[in-house]
Amino acid sequence: MEQHRCGWCAGDPLYEAYHDSEWGVPVKEDSTIFEFLILETFQAGLSWITILRKRENFRQALDGFDYNKIAAYGPEKIARLLEDPGIIRNRLKIHATVTNAQAFIEIQREFGSFSRYIWGFVDHKPIKNSFESYREVPSTSTISDSLSKDLKKRGFKFVGSTVVYAHMQATGMVNDHEINCFRYDEV
Repeated sequence: MEQHRCGWCAGDPLYEAYHDSEWGVPVKEDSTIFEFLILETFQAGLSWITILRKRENFRQALDGFDYNKIAAYGPEKIARLLEDPGIIRNRLKIHATVTNAQAFIEIQREFGSFSRYIWGFVDHKPIKNSFESYREVPSTSTISDSLSKDLKKRGFKFVGSTVVYAHMQATGMVNDHEINCFRYDEV
């Protein structure tokens, strides 16, 4: 008997693997939080599966999502990224990645870690929702609204409330697995 998964990932092996092993698992390491944040910003206006299919290319192109290296990217590196067919070659999103890395480091300095900052918005513990179908799941929340506003105030780009809520789901700040999904109680 096959286990029930959230409906949004059904039928695609890459989506299912991501759902089964990563989506909704609480992430506290700054490096992983940064990777997801950057991937979510590139996803804005696109499907998540498009980003998942390019994830390894992004890892290579962006120095393993090393925010210290990305924060120092200059015009030559940005020009190379704009020519890289393995990633999303959106000029604004690439520039935002550099800006976001710089802002990320500033938050680390202020709070001791980015994790401490971002998890503070959910009182340092995941919110467990109770949806029967992924179609019931909202695309934003009052918390993602507040977090989005604060990130923008701190200089982040491409961090609207929808992007932020997707980031919260991906990094386990909110558990939006369907209640009959086998991962619901596991994460």
